[in-house]
Amino acid sequence: MKTQSSLPIAETIEAIELSTGNVFSDLGLPDPDERQLRVKLAIRLNDLLQAEGLTQSAAAKRFGISQPHISELKNFKLTRFSSERLLHYITLLNRDVEIFIRPCSAHPTQPDSKSGTVMVWAAA
Repeated sequence: MKTQSSLPIAETIEAIELSTGNVFSDLGLPDPDERQLRVKLAIRLNDLLQAEGLTQSAAAKRFGISQPHISELKNFKLTRFSSERLLHYITLLNRDVEIFIRPCSAHPTQPDSKSGTVMVWAAA
C-alpha cells in the first residue's frame, strides 16, 4: 500500500534575469561588443567558406594564412582575429562589405541605453 509523504513540498523561487542580447556582456567578459561582432562576422565567413566549398587548405591559401588558423576560425577560436581582419577575409571571398551609420533605435531589452549597436547582415 502506498502512503503519501508527510514532508512539505519545497517551494523555490528563482529570479530570472533578462539578457542584454549579448552573451559576452551577460557573462561580464571584457570588450563584449567587439567579441559579439567577431562571432557574427565569423559565422558569415564560415557560411561563405562552406558555400564556396573551400577546404581549409584552399581557404588558408586564399587568405594568406596557415591552415591551423583556418581551423581556429572554423571552431570560433577568434582571439587572433580582429573584426577588421575578418572583414578583409570576407572581401577576399569576392564579397562587398558596406557599413551604414544611422541614428540609434530603441533596444527592446535596454530602452534607456545611450549607445548604439553593431549588426551584421548577409545578402545571398
